[in-house]
Amino acid sequence: MEFKGFSKKTLPFLKAIKKNNNKEWFEAHRSEYEDCILNPSRAFVEEFGEHLQALEPTINFSPKINKSLFRIYRDTRRMGAIKVPLKHRIGIIFWQGSGNRMQHSSFYFHFSPDELFVAVGVRWFEKPMLDAYRDYIKDDKRRANLQDILDKLMACGYKTIEKGYKRYPRGFSADMSDAELSLYKGVATYKILEPNLIEDGDKFIETLYKIYEEMLPLQQLVYEISLRVKED
Repeated sequence: MEFKGFSKKTLPFLKAIKKNNNKEWFEAHRSEYEDCILNPSRAFVEEFGEHLQALEPTINFSPKINKSLFRIYRDTRRMGAIKVPLKHRIGIIFWQGSGNRMQHSSFYFHFSPDELFVAVGVRWFEKPMLDAYRDYIKDDKRRANLQDILDKLMACGYKTIEKGYKRYPRGFSADMSDAELSLYKGVATYKILEPNLIEDGDKFIETLYKIYEEMLPLQQLVYEISLRVKED
């Protein structure tokens, strides 16, 4: 199936999910979900994954749920989880490395009726990745290199995720250069675009590719950090 863009019915369908967030409504409209979201998402992953391999040959992608695609149903049983069963935003991920796709540097985006969110990196480090990150940036040169990458991306109009900590962790202090990098719970940059871009297949792919090409140095650095994670 060739990717030609998402249907003009896709964003209205996601709006309808927000108004009718229950399993009964969704099951009655499952065919619309498949036509507007699932099938074009699969086609997109196949086509764009090949484009990304020109940037990073070892990138992983698969047009399957729990691979590049995310489940439409939430796990509402988790502590602190949002208690409505359906997601009204659609995420797609291309990740580098083996294991947990969310703990490896990735090219990621999601879209909803409100925004198209495009990002690179890891938004939230679990402890093994957090430990590897802090160990990595203890080195002055590596810390300076990361800061330089982030500065260049911000100069291009990208944003970084917010810091997650207020106190410096052990081994870091205010008198160190770029010490605030140790306050992050993850490392990722992002850009927010108009969601209607998803409807123009060629322009959508071209725009994402350009963004990911500019963000590639961060993708590669975070992947390097992931290789330092110590297994239990």
